[in-house]
Amino acid sequence: MLSLQPVAAGPDFDISAVACRSDHTRWSPPEVHGGHRVVLVRRGRFRRRTDGTGAELDPSLGYLGVPGEEESFAHPAGGDDCTAISVTPTLWHATAGETRAGAFYVDPPLDLAHRRVLLAARSGDVDFAVTEQLLALLANAVTRTATGPAPCTDSRPAAARDRALVAAAREAITADHPASGTLLGLAELLGASPYRLSRAFPRELGVTVTHYRHRVRLARALDRLEAGETSLGTLAADLGYADQAHLTRTARHHLGHTPTALRRLLAAPPSG
Repeated sequence: MLSLQPVAAGPDFDISAVACRSDHTRWSPPEVHGGHRVVLVRRGRFRRRTDGTGAELDPSLGYLGVPGEEESFAHPAGGDDCTAISVTPTLWHATAGETRAGAFYVDPPLDLAHRRVLLAARSGDVDFAVTEQLLALLANAVTRTATGPAPCTDSRPAAARDRALVAAAREAITADHPASGTLLGLAELLGASPYRLSRAFPRELGVTVTHYRHRVRLARALDRLEAGETSLGTLAADLGYADQAHLTRTARHHLGHTPTALRRLLAAPPSG
């Protein structure tokens, strides 16, 4: 079952929260979408297939869609929640130009930009607060798409095997599998050499395994800060950092802000 809840809308964009409660493992019948859109996963994961190539989408991998694409979906992991942003051709070409469609890696700054858009929507100020944050998100997504690798596009057998390996590694890291605590343990769990796993991640996502692991842990930190977490020492310990200083250094390196500053950025804005 698919449900759509409006979040914010302006003359040139529409933002919706999309929830899917499904467990069908088979691909849905092909459908053609008519607009330009950015889709970011908030929770869960699902599969999308276009041009004969499938992508494993979760909070670390979103996609840009363009009119006329034929796409199918599968939901082998059950439910998922996404943010779907539709924009007019005018706004799309002003921000994205001729940027290619397809999947892109959602790095920590883009994850933060996504959260900031949803927070701004709660203020009700569509003309300024929401538009400003949305433009920042679109610019970030376009940059990732233009400068990073194109995930899930190489159909050669070796690339397909690496894609499956990276997808399995992403799932293990996200699920916090005990073996994912070290690179050697993760590689052994997946039946691959550490060298191959280390090489596959940059080819597929444009980042190292280490960077990806930080991305997952920082997303959990943002979840907790957004929920009002007050003890940074507890947060650091719960997420597996050596201490609060380690968490602070990591957040500043990947997000440009300390956890204290991030907590302020993620504070609910006043309504009206």
